[in-house]
Amino acid sequence: MDFKNKNKNLLFNLDEIKYSSNGIIERSNKSIIACRNLLNTYKKAVVIDGFKSTEEEIEFFKRIKQIPFSQLIYYSEIRSFEIQFPKVDTRQQRKYVKKKLGKLNRFFLYNMDFVQYIESKQTHLDQQYFTRDYFDNLPITSSKFYFQDPDFCTPYDLLLGKLKASKRFINYLQNRLFDAKKSKYKNELELNNLTELEWTSSKTALTELVYALYHSRVINNGKSDIKEIASTLESVFHFKLGDYYKTFADIKSRKISRTKFLDDLSASLLSHMESSEE
Repeated sequence: MDFKNKNKNLLFNLDEIKYSSNGIIERSNKSIIACRNLLNTYKKAVVIDGFKSTEEEIEFFKRIKQIPFSQLIYYSEIRSFEIQFPKVDTRQQRKYVKKKLGKLNRFFLYNMDFVQYIESKQTHLDQQYFTRDYFDNLPITSSKFYFQDPDFCTPYDLLLGKLKASKRFINYLQNRLFDAKKSKYKNELELNNLTELEWTSSKTALTELVYALYHSRVINNGKSDIKEIASTLESVFHFKLGDYYKTFADIKSRKISRTKFLDDLSASLLSHMESSEE
């Protein structure tokens, strides 16, 4: 089975769901179904075909399975959070978000050794952590099972999925904390629903703008990364940038005017200023 291609298709489908769903709960429900379907497909393949080597088994449980599995956990957490999120009283909303963040902090502290193992890219315990031979021998530290099966789980692939999903969920909660503080938008898609702005220039032009905003550090004091800025502008302007990393590489290789769009913006504004003064 071509696992990598199926994962790629899943990520594409999740992106489609993002733009076609009416609100974050609907998006979460559809995303959860897509992830579960792929995991069921993977489970059947693993049970029937098995693995040719220990290395292949480790690769599957440490990397391949983690794509749909961590997405499943992420959207499950979001759905649960949004269903229980206080509908009024910004003070209660902020309190609720902070409580969730505190719980996630405790999760990372409790699993500090495993977090360090993963983040430092160690591999010496991979056979114990990411093969099914040790499923009954090592303690499973995550008490919440999203997709547990001895034939389809290893001692720590569950925990790794939780770790990956929790990192994303922390970012989601921090944005919701900001939303609650401002008391402006109910969820991450509401801005997209409120605006009718549409980007009518090129992908290259918008990519220039994304990178200019990032490197000028004018958003969130420079703490937002390229992906966050690009995703937000895509949502606001109802426009898909595609592979903006490749687009930016093409921009850098230009022989003339590598900041053509930004130059045109400046020229247009200056022209208006000059004409309005006449």
